[in-house]
Amino acid sequence: MSDDPTVIAFDTSGPRCAGALLIGDRIITRTDEMARGQAEHLMPMLEEMLSKEGLAWADIDVIGVGVGPGNFTGIRMSVAAARGLALGLGKPAVGVGALEAQAFGTSGPILSTAAAPRDMVYAQRLTDGWPEGAPIFTDLNGALAVAGREEVTVLGDVAPILQAAHGLPVGIQAVSIIEGIALLAADPIYRMDHPERPAPLYLRPADAAPARDAPPTITP
Repeated sequence: MSDDPTVIAFDTSGPRCAGALLIGDRIITRTDEMARGQAEHLMPMLEEMLSKEGLAWADIDVIGVGVGPGNFTGIRMSVAAARGLALGLGKPAVGVGALEAQAFGTSGPILSTAAAPRDMVYAQRLTDGWPEGAPIFTDLNGALAVAGREEVTVLGDVAPILQAAHGLPVGIQAVSIIEGIALLAADPIYRMDHPERPAPLYLRPADAAPARDAPPTITP
């Protein structure tokens, strides 16, 4: 693999299909907003992106995939697609957390955040773009505790709320999340730290739960 691998990355952890192609120092992105239908839309979208750049799947060196946190179904679908492509192409697939991707290219201490259901927060602290710990699912007070006592810049959905409530400064993302996924997947150090197959990053219980009542007896 070259020092500048050709990377295809995708993310369906939200109400969208997002894709990126990293070719040398050029990055091409596409985001199609959609509440449903990502499973049927993803592969044709990626093939269209490849075709426009005169590339085929065999030209890809690395597959990057967003592993969440986010919508459970969307994460499972994109992770399964990345594993299938990796197996079929014989190329590595790298799972990238959305909060890490959001902080790519930043400097100093960062609290990367995303809104979660029921007024909760996904939060992760990073320094110079590298995690200081795993992401967590918490409330606003928990996110503030993760930020720490020293001055930290906040990114993401919850940044304006933490600024209004606690005066934390809001930062500016260096890249979009899908760009961050592609750029981290291309980084050899990041790939060394993520040698396993991509796996969904679930930080909270599923909204759906098994019924508590016993199922009815089915007589022969």
